[in-house]
Amino acid sequence: MDLPTLKLPDNLANFRLPNLVVFNHRVHQRIDPWFEKIWVRRLSWAAFAGLMFGAVIFIIFAINLPTSEKLLAYQPPLPTNVRGYDGNPVQTFARERRVELAFDEYPPLVVNAFISAEDKTFFTHGGIDYPGLIGAVFDYTTKSVTGGRAKGGSTITQQVAKYLLQDDAYAVSRKIREAILAFRLEDTLSKQQILELYLNSIFLGRNAYGVQAASRAYFDKDVSDLTLPEAAYLAVLPKAPSNYDPVRATAKALARRNYVLNEMAANGYITNEQRAAAAATPLGTIRYGSSAKFRDQGGYFMEEVRRDLIKRFGEKADDGPNSVYAGGLWVRTSMVPKMQDAAAEALREGLARFDGGRGWRETGLSVDVGGDWQNQLRIAALGTGFPDWKKAVVLDKAGGSARIGFPDGSTGTLPASAASQPVRGVGGAAFNSLRPGMIIIVKQDGPGSYALRSIPEIGGGFVAEEVHTGRVMAMQGGFDVVGSSYNRATQANRQPGSAFKPIVYVTALENGMTPASIIVDAPFCVWQGAGLGNKCFRNFDGKYSGPKTMRWGVEQSRNLMTIRAASQTGMDKVVANASKLGVGTYDRYLSIALGAGDTTVLKLTNAYAMLANNGRSVTPTLIDYVQDRNGKVVYRSDNRCQVMEDDNGGSCNSADWDGKAMPRPPSRQRQLLDAQAAYQMVHIMEGVIERGTATVLRDLDRPMFGKTGTTSGPTNVWFIGGTPEVVAGVYLGYDQPRPMGHGAQGGRIAAPVFKQFAQVAFQGMPKVPFVAPPGIRMVRIDRITGKRVFGSFPTTVDPKSSIIWEAFQPETEPRRSFRRSIELAKAQTDEGAIAQHAVDRPQRRTAQNRPKAPADSGEFLQRQGGIY
Repeated sequence: MDLPTLKLPDNLANFRLPNLVVFNHRVHQRIDPWFEKIWVRRLSWAAFAGLMFGAVIFIIFAINLPTSEKLLAYQPPLPTNVRGYDGNPVQTFARERRVELAFDEYPPLVVNAFISAEDKTFFTHGGIDYPGLIGAVFDYTTKSVTGGRAKGGSTITQQVAKYLLQDDAYAVSRKIREAILAFRLEDTLSKQQILELYLNSIFLGRNAYGVQAASRAYFDKDVSDLTLPEAAYLAVLPKAPSNYDPVRATAKALARRNYVLNEMAANGYITNEQRAAAAATPLGTIRYGSSAKFRDQGGYFMEEVRRDLIKRFGEKADDGPNSVYAGGLWVRTSMVPKMQDAAAEALREGLARFDGGRGWRETGLSVDVGGDWQNQLRIAALGTGFPDWKKAVVLDKAGGSARIGFPDGSTGTLPASAASQPVRGVGGAAFNSLRPGMIIIVKQDGPGSYALRSIPEIGGGFVAEEVHTGRVMAMQGGFDVVGSSYNRATQANRQPGSAFKPIVYVTALENGMTPASIIVDAPFCVWQGAGLGNKCFRNFDGKYSGPKTMRWGVEQSRNLMTIRAASQTGMDKVVANASKLGVGTYDRYLSIALGAGDTTVLKLTNAYAMLANNGRSVTPTLIDYVQDRNGKVVYRSDNRCQVMEDDNGGSCNSADWDGKAMPRPPSRQRQLLDAQAAYQMVHIMEGVIERGTATVLRDLDRPMFGKTGTTSGPTNVWFIGGTPEVVAGVYLGYDQPRPMGHGAQGGRIAAPVFKQFAQVAFQGMPKVPFVAPPGIRMVRIDRITGKRVFGSFPTTVDPKSSIIWEAFQPETEPRRSFRRSIELAKAQTDEGAIAQHAVDRPQRRTAQNRPKAPADSGEFLQRQGGIY
């Protein structure tokens, strides 16, 4: 087969390849004469060697430098910002305080100030300022002989490269790596992007990274509000923030700021009139740590949030993109600042009140007063708790007073008369035990004069929780989180004592008992086997009261009645409910019914919240949701997003609104207890406030329930209770359990702490009653006998009224009326004979003589007789 003939286009038909041989000959004719000269050959080899050396240096030092792709994707480490219940900022988790802004958000005034101070040719050079580099090399050579540190000569681009490398070594190798990375930055990013990285990353002192954070740290302003002299002062800080500290080096700071102003005028950014006016202005900085934006709030609550976040997302940038100290997370918590402050104040007051009369106790900390004692004192891990308590160091002691120093360098006087309390466990005046270098706690009681104070040895925990959601609104785990991060609200397992009893009684209510059931308050012993013998229980006061109603037993916290109720109901059912409510997993010992099993105040408070929630489950949470730096939800405390996505086709991370109604996820709560029994238990515990062991709370004058608790010893005292919206729990006890003293009781020590909290936290909250679930019957009964009453009504004037409304489940209310019993007794006396069957078949009254009784909600029998 013949192959087709390839025909070239007409315009290529006359194309001819160049004669490369002739071309090569001509090149050699021109170059060879030059290479015959020895200096040309040497120069060429030197150039080649220099080129190869540069290539080798580049390969060696460019290893592990960020690639262009990494530079484009780079995100600076950002702190985690935490918001409270109402969405307002309450805390920041940061090792580097930084606020990231876009380049357009920086006003030209700030940009021009930093360019004038650091790199006036920034917008024209390619990453390296060669005249400055030559000067730096010369200075380095000189200083290597004479000693000292050479000037850097770095451009803004090189400073960004230095920050990215995280290398502060004083070495030529670092400068080479900086230069290589600077060229790469200039090739990859625009000048605006480089400057944005610089302004967001540069360290400016006071733990502020970036101009916005520094603006807040030094002036408590945003960058958009900075004045010319303020912007010029911030521009002097990149060189060495400590050298231009506005307090310790005011003169140097002013001189350097005025230099920047002169440079800005020379570069044409400001006029001479503006320069002169700014130069005459004082620095105007605020004191370090005085900015409200940087004030820590939350104490133990925020420490618990921080631990949770670290567990979920990691701590450092190496742990993942959403790490706590670099990921820039936005965290929404359930903390209510008003409640948190009230809880912290109430618990501290309670601890100090209990511990106050037991003498002064040393902190166990000291510093060297011959050195930098101010800084040593500032970093000493010792929390003072109260805002007006301060930590101080004894500088010297002479005569009847001691001179003390504070972290800011100021001093004061501690008279011997203000330190006269005895030393705990030793005796003698505390003033005699003071020695130079000892760190103490003091409170100002006059101008320059202070009084000695002591950190309480007793500990305690406090939790406040939203009933219907389980969101923790306040948490205090001790006197002060500084120096004692042990959170007694979540980590301290303690015996709850009588605060556990509601779990016993709600189980009894689920299994046939009623609030009017008669339980005998009398000795009760259990045979525990041949090895252990009899176990006999006793009441707190050692007395007995005979047959009483369940309500009376709860209100008066009678141990023997609780044991009998648990024995009759079955401890297997009691411990099963304790497990369902999350209180703890216990063996079936009767002593568990009296609170002998360990639990935490958070767990028990959550159990009470479920009682107030009519037996529906709630899970205690501190974090509502977490967003990454771009606003995407990366964690929720519930499965709302998943439910919306699965059932409704929506998503928490939808880019735009689809025009449909907001998806409403179904309830995620499970019914753990019988709703009616749970309400009955809450209704009974309202009586604890009205006439029981917590009457100290009665004058709060709002619907409340609660229960006190005191353990053997007593080693712990408790109170847990609240309103239909908020339940709170508190306990006090030593970290190494030991007796608190015979007079320690939950109603005397723990309940007043709750009261102080409630007076602040519940202020302004509407007074709403507890809502009974469907089916509950409210019946009038005699409070002492538990018998039903007709013709009279309870009074709200006297909390100890003999007639009360009681909550019953259907068909469990008492059938025999109190009035009918009186009439029968009178008839028997008049007739002089016992008529036992008269009760079964009473004589029906006429309609004319029968008193008209109001209809009671849920009552079956509105007249005499009927089913008993």
